[in-house]
Amino acid sequence: MEEKNRKQIRRTGRKPKNDPAVNRYSINLNAEDNAKFLALFDQSGMKVMAHFITACIFQKTVKTVKIDMNAVEYHTGLTKFFGQFRGIATNYNQIVKLLNANFSDKKASAYLYKLEKQTAEMKELLLKVLILSDEFEKKYLNKE
Repeated sequence: MEEKNRKQIRRTGRKPKNDPAVNRYSINLNAEDNAKFLALFDQSGMKVMAHFITACIFQKTVKTVKIDMNAVEYHTGLTKFFGQFRGIATNYNQIVKLLNANFSDKKASAYLYKLEKQTAEMKELLLKVLILSDEFEKKYLNKE
């Protein structure tokens, strides 16, 4: 009869862990130390404070990732700018083909001369952008 009673008992709920964390410790921090601790915790990017504390105690490496929004915005703007340059290059090739196909040599060469002037201006602009990009990398992006 006892066997029947044992079979009828069903365990429900969460399965117990193999190695539960039941030992707890408490520390007290003054306001200055607490501010430093919270700053380190925020920089770590961890979501659970207990995991951060155990990582610090057992000297596991704590990863901190700093994202410079100015650098991200600069990069996206530069990417859009070079995308426009690619579009201009495509249009440039199409214009040259149309000029050679639809106009006489004299008219086509006159238009190509104007186009070359604009291309030279774009080249100067691109060189300025490259110089500014190098300065930006040296000042704000410390690649070490």
